[in-house]
Amino acid sequence: MTDRTHALLNDPPLRLLMQMTAPNTLAFALQGIVNLTEIYMIGRLGTEALAAIALVFPLLILVQTMSGGPLGGALTASIARALGNGNRDNAERLVWHALYGGIIGAAVFFVLFALFGRQLLMLLGGDGVVLEMAVSYCWVLFSGGLVLWLGNAMSAVYRGAGDMSFPARLMILSAICQVPLTAILVFGLFGMPALGVMGAAVSSVSVGAVMVSVLLIVLWRGKRSLQMKPSQRGWRPELASDILMVARPASLNPLMNVGTILGLTALVGSFGPQALAGYGIGTRIEFIMLPVIFAFGTALTTIVGTNIGAGNYDRAEMAGWYGVASSALICGAVGVLLALFPNQWIPIFTDDVAAFETARSYIRIVGPAYAFLGIGLVLYFASQGAGTMTWPIRAQILRFVISVGGAFLLVHQFDVGLNAVFIATTIALAIYAGIIMIAVLGGAWR
Repeated sequence: MTDRTHALLNDPPLRLLMQMTAPNTLAFALQGIVNLTEIYMIGRLGTEALAAIALVFPLLILVQTMSGGPLGGALTASIARALGNGNRDNAERLVWHALYGGIIGAAVFFVLFALFGRQLLMLLGGDGVVLEMAVSYCWVLFSGGLVLWLGNAMSAVYRGAGDMSFPARLMILSAICQVPLTAILVFGLFGMPALGVMGAAVSSVSVGAVMVSVLLIVLWRGKRSLQMKPSQRGWRPELASDILMVARPASLNPLMNVGTILGLTALVGSFGPQALAGYGIGTRIEFIMLPVIFAFGTALTTIVGTNIGAGNYDRAEMAGWYGVASSALICGAVGVLLALFPNQWIPIFTDDVAAFETARSYIRIVGPAYAFLGIGLVLYFASQGAGTMTWPIRAQILRFVISVGGAFLLVHQFDVGLNAVFIATTIALAIYAGIIMIAVLGGAWR
């Protein structure tokens, strides 16, 4: 048993959680700042560029959440359970399965976008210049998708072994490099061609390629907790099944999440490009929440997985509740602050009056409900570690039905207006979080 595994099984849960969360919080927070900075830069290009980014947002979220959630979370959980059970050989064999999973995922998503991507963007309301900007961004995103998939898969390998600091440091370095590179490519600084919206995607893929290379080289040399040994590269059906036990049901969560975003984006798009631009600003602000949620969630996947592998169910549940309380407090506080002072931050992204009003309405209604978003997603990650995804997926399906279905009825049947979309979103988040909490209290992880 390594020192990290021993700590995961024996150190005080709250202190352990905070120690593992700290490096990820900084890394994910900087990544969130990068996303907001990207919106600021693109906002300088005009309302049409902001509308294009709002169109591609669901697809970007789908790639990030599918590679980092179902695949990354399942890999982290499988490796953590293997190490918790004392099986280091299987943990190192899973490193190769992470590589295979990233390649397969990237290939599938590229083919799907090539076949249906443009039609989907048109369905969401994209046309003219806005559509062309969105399509150009997505071609870069999906052509370089292998970088994004492998980055999340290999980072998950380190986290499964309890090594949060190394991938976090790489993320921090990537974020520092990505901001100036995005500015250069978007605006055409220092003699480079001005790529506009597409430049942000080129920057993301380029920086990600460097990060993936470093992750793979370090694993190959065996300088960290696990090693990528050529003798263990064979495909093991039992290990693939262990990954799929979590990844298969967990993949419904981002699909339903993106389905929710797609449905709501289409509804908002019917109110015009200014409403779409404002909604894009509001939803991107959720990136402020996601660093905290992912930091606690990825740490809990490892802690819960290791302790479930060792049979320590009480300790796994205790760590989960510490994570829930922490993320709810932080996300709720930030959401309330954003809702109370919208005039202080929305003008940073746009000076369009209609877009401003949409973003302000969104944050005032949905912002306080960010606490529920934190609770639901943290327990989703923790449930991956426990290998039990039934209730998180049921809750996500219900969230989709309430948010999209409820918003559609309020907008088209009762003519409530744009705020109906935001009200339905808030109600759905509260029910989503409540269902998963009740399930865990009822012993779902056991």
